[in-house]
Amino acid sequence: MDERDPLTDKILGCAVALHRAVGPALKESVYHRGLEIEFEAAGLSFVSKPRYPVLHRGKTLGAFFPDFIVNGEVIVEVKSASAFDRVFEAQMITYLRVTNLRRALLLNFGRALMRDGIHRFVNNWDG
Repeated sequence: MDERDPLTDKILGCAVALHRAVGPALKESVYHRGLEIEFEAAGLSFVSKPRYPVLHRGKTLGAFFPDFIVNGEVIVEVKSASAFDRVFEAQMITYLRVTNLRRALLLNFGRALMRDGIHRFVNNWDG
């Protein structure tokens, strides 16, 4: 499966527009709200901070809340960090596994150029 597609490209267009409008390195909550506005303007369907239970041996351990699920297909996680931390990659892989979704984007608005803050993840495994 090609990791580039029209939906993720549209999401990235929203992120770039927001980054250009307000600049880098603000609080994540600012970018979260800004993406809600951009997604609405782009006609994208999204859920903000949906709840996903984390199960072990049939029992709920707790829950996690990805920043967005767009069009029921793509996880979007918002960061505002000066650099990419490897724990972000582990987080996104776990999110893909738990949600059973195929695509995820980590958008780090902490970078001077948005293109340097884009990380794509694709679930290539079954189950």
